[in-house]
Amino acid sequence: MPHPACLSEEELLPDLRFEAIRASGPGGQHRNRVATGVRVTHLPTGVRAAATERRSARDNRREALFRLRRRLALEWRSPLDDARLVPPEAYRPSEAWLRRRRGGRIQVSTSHTDFPALLAEVLDRLHADADDVAATARAFGVSRSQLVRFLALEPAALAALNARRRERGERPLRA
Repeated sequence: MPHPACLSEEELLPDLRFEAIRASGPGGQHRNRVATGVRVTHLPTGVRAAATERRSARDNRREALFRLRRRLALEWRSPLDDARLVPPEAYRPSEAWLRRRRGGRIQVSTSHTDFPALLAEVLDRLHADADDVAATARAFGVSRSQLVRFLALEPAALAALNARRRERGERPLRA
């Protein structure tokens, strides 16, 4: 089963609960009187995200869903299966990954809709490789420094990896 962050909105919808919430703070009368904020919960995992900064409920819903997919990528690991337990050299990254790898470099924007899926795939593989960054980099066909730079695009991902490295007495990684 694919990681929830890799699913489209249509595939995720049956597992989501959306709530309209009122936003607080600046934004005028419309923002303070109308529940245009959106909170979304992924029911199987309990992971939640919200967006309130836009005046439109539709825009807030889109932003909340993107934030949810990003949080799922960070907080939830897919169960290990045979496809992920192959050696790094035999691993086949997703098509989304292959499209963003050019000459051993990773080209992706953190605001692109695919970013949470790409992050989830790397973090799942890193988990399968027991945080061996070099092995995970080989699995994705990039250098170790490129993989660390990719993780640094989401500071919480690199911070979590560095916390686990410190627990093992290893030096933290820097982008």
